[in-house]
Amino acid sequence: MKLSLAIVAFALAIPSATYAQDSTAVSKGEYPNTFSSGSANVSPFTNQSKRFNDWSISVGAGVPLLQSADLTSIKNGNGKNLFGYSAYVSIDKAITHAFGINLQYDRGETRQGWFNTKNAAPDATAVAARTQYDAISILGDINFSNLLRRVDNHSPYRWALHGYAGIGTIAYRAYQKDGNNRQTLMTEIKPFQLGSMFMQAGTGLKFKVNRRIDIEGRLMYVVTGDDEFDGGGDAYSAINKRSEQVSDNFFNATLGLTFKLGKHESHLMWHDPLQEIYYKLDVLANKNQDIEVCKKGDADNDGVCDDWDRQLDTPAGARVDGAGVALDVDLDGVIDLYDKCVTVPGPVENNGCPIKKDNKETAVEVEKTLKDIYFNFNKATIRPESNEKLDLAASIIKENGGNYLLTGHTDIKGNAAYNLRLSKERAAAVVGALETRGIKENVLKSRGVGSAEATIPASASDAERMADRKVTVRFIETSEWDSIKKKDYEDASVKKAVKKVPAKKKKK
Repeated sequence: MKLSLAIVAFALAIPSATYAQDSTAVSKGEYPNTFSSGSANVSPFTNQSKRFNDWSISVGAGVPLLQSADLTSIKNGNGKNLFGYSAYVSIDKAITHAFGINLQYDRGETRQGWFNTKNAAPDATAVAARTQYDAISILGDINFSNLLRRVDNHSPYRWALHGYAGIGTIAYRAYQKDGNNRQTLMTEIKPFQLGSMFMQAGTGLKFKVNRRIDIEGRLMYVVTGDDEFDGGGDAYSAINKRSEQVSDNFFNATLGLTFKLGKHESHLMWHDPLQEIYYKLDVLANKNQDIEVCKKGDADNDGVCDDWDRQLDTPAGARVDGAGVALDVDLDGVIDLYDKCVTVPGPVENNGCPIKKDNKETAVEVEKTLKDIYFNFNKATIRPESNEKLDLAASIIKENGGNYLLTGHTDIKGNAAYNLRLSKERAAAVVGALETRGIKENVLKSRGVGSAEATIPASASDAERMADRKVTVRFIETSEWDSIKKKDYEDASVKKAVKKVPAKKKKK
């Protein structure tokens, strides 16, 4: 039985040691989440990153006293107390500064009844018993002193009150000795059976001797859950009918030592993180610190310390960002200090300004863009499908500048006066459309020539005559520009020439 209990204890210790602490790593660049420390600077939790010892081994011995049973150890039949013995060994793991978990093995013997079973019976009616037990349990450990300690308490931290509670399995042999000095095995329970489960809870007071050893006094109350533990026999025996309780329970008072394992100076259960924080705050508050800024100086005098300056040779007078890099608003590779066109990108060889085209080339490009401008039939109203061409023409003019004259043309077919008026209005309509797209009013002017410059004969097809229906663009020098009117007609609606039909003669 002892060997099997030892094997089980070892088997339970392995997963406890493996999974007691979460060592999940947070991947690089991952935002802190529920499983991380809440800080952006997170890393895997390993043995190398630990600051405190968290493993220990505890051993102790004491006295069990059967208290709630038919045969008791306290004030039994002859008014005396019968003392047994107990011993324990445990592997302890601190999860936090206030909570831990212990895997504990207990072995002991209780003595109960009218006399000690080692002695002869005082008379024929006297009954005594003893119970040898072995138990394995898992105990939760709460450090009340760490949990409830005031943060402003700076007294030496050498005493700690602990609370324990847990469950386990217990195996025992209960012997009874009668008045004729006959000793009989009354009950035997094997471990890991349904009836072998038990629970225990209690408290302990620890004293820190040094960084390696603690002394602890414990008082545990063990609930066996079994009415036959006291050796009184089965539930229907004469002894077990003396009281109505269904569980024989006992106190177990022990004195033990805890050996703290690890390479660090302090154990986690003796560390109070809040006190550490307040201690550091007090140190900072009581210490005069001269903060040294710009240890490496500012070599380029841009106002950014060389400690974090990413451009140590910034030209004098250049504006810089927080990292000491000269500003380049339009991102054209020319810093604003040397950029002649700060908000418009341009090549380095032109001091950051865009290279303008020759104005005559611009006129040709605009005319080519306006080639496919469409109007409503016999009107100067520009159709919506021409908007994209107008947008492009406006951007070309704004980019390159200059003064331009737009001339409207029609084909040779139709009334010459009507064609002349329509060409003037259509040219003016194009100018107006471009000005609504940001072209200044003094940049564009218009005129119309009707069919005066048409080259396709009237007998040609409509598709062929389309070449004469156009708007031409010409760059005008400043000297000539002032002599040209904004438009060459007065506003009036265009009336289509109507051929008069002779009146019908009345019949006589």
